Amino acid sequence: MSDIELLKVIEKYLNGEMSIDERIRFDMLRRDNADVDSKLKEHQQFSDCLKQYGERLQFEHILNEIHQEIDVEALKEELVSHPSWIVQLWRDHHSKISLAASIAIFAVLGTLFFTGYLKSQSQESTVLDLRKRVESYKQSTDKFRRSTDALLKDMNSGTRGTNNGKYSGTGFAISSDGYIVTNAHVVNDADSVYIQNAEGDAYRVKTIYSDPIYDVAILKITDPAFKSLKALPYAFKKAKSDIGEDVFTIGYPKNDAVYDKGYLSSTTGFNGDTIRYQVSIPVNPGNSGGPVLDNKGNIIGIISGKQTQTDGAAFAIKSSYLIKAIKAIPADSLKGKLNLNTNKSSIAGLTRTQQINKLQNYVFMVKVYNN
Repeated sequence: MSDIELLKVIEKYLNGEMSIDERIRFDMLRRDNADVDSKLKEHQQFSDCLKQYGERLQFEHILNEIHQEIDVEALKEELVSHPSWIVQLWRDHHSKISLAASIAIFAVLGTLFFTGYLKSQSQESTVLDLRKRVESYKQSTDKFRRSTDALLKDMNSGTRGTNNGKYSGTGFAISSDGYIVTNAHVVNDADSVYIQNAEGDAYRVKTIYSDPIYDVAILKITDPAFKSLKALPYAFKKAKSDIGEDVFTIGYPKNDAVYDKGYLSSTTGFNGDTIRYQVSIPVNPGNSGGPVLDNKGNIIGIISGKQTQTDGAAFAIKSSYLIKAIKAIPADSLKGKLNLNTNKSSIAGLTRTQQINKLQNYVFMVKVYNN
């Protein structure tokens, strides 16, 4: 990365132009190296100084334009010769005079704030001071580049943090304290995993259990910024669902949550697989790990794949096997006993739109990174 490219990365971060993935990687860099964070703040302060200086020049330009618009000699002659026109003169020019006075005050205050002195300075001293600031910043930036060159090299080569080789799926909460379920094939061999909620907030998670037979993985949010959710609005159905039942899902085949509906078309999956249902729901890459719910807001399964030969035919792991997988989690992997709500959903009597509004806070995009 050249010097110019490095400064562009910093400015892109400060201007809020980075994607969530880029900000995560840059925040990891700032967290691991205090000099990076310090120099970023120094660059921000320098940018603010330049901005203030530019505003000062703009004020002066506006003042010059107003001064050119007002014919001072003509006004003077008019006032001396016709003193009775003072009131009319004020009515004709009071807006310009008021604006000029206001801008003059702000220009003086801006100059004092930028230079740091409480006395007037000449234009030459102001420019000289700016040159000194630029030179000082250049020297400190050179030192900063030398101290972080190796670290940036690692980040660009993918040996540190995450890179652009990522893929994503969907997961949903099975408890209010940060336990998430998704497909095992979504997180297998991942170097790092993040989840992102509907508001765009991302949290680091770790895989605490994976069952390749049931294709179920349990994640735990480890990010200290995470706050516990409210009680889950849905229940997990233990009983078998019937063919023809209306079902729906929410997932992340793209950056925004997507709702799809359909029906349960078979009580077995591909080639009579009893672990899965076949559901007639249009799904795409990214839907894997998403919840399948019935009209009463009960989780009946987890999207695990689709049949490529048949449009709209997808497969979902039955919720009864999710319950079995959770019971198989070693006790030392959990902070306490993990109990699923198998009683009644709190969204059973709501309209579909109301159900979706309640569910969105509990369904997450799962982002997987590999070096």
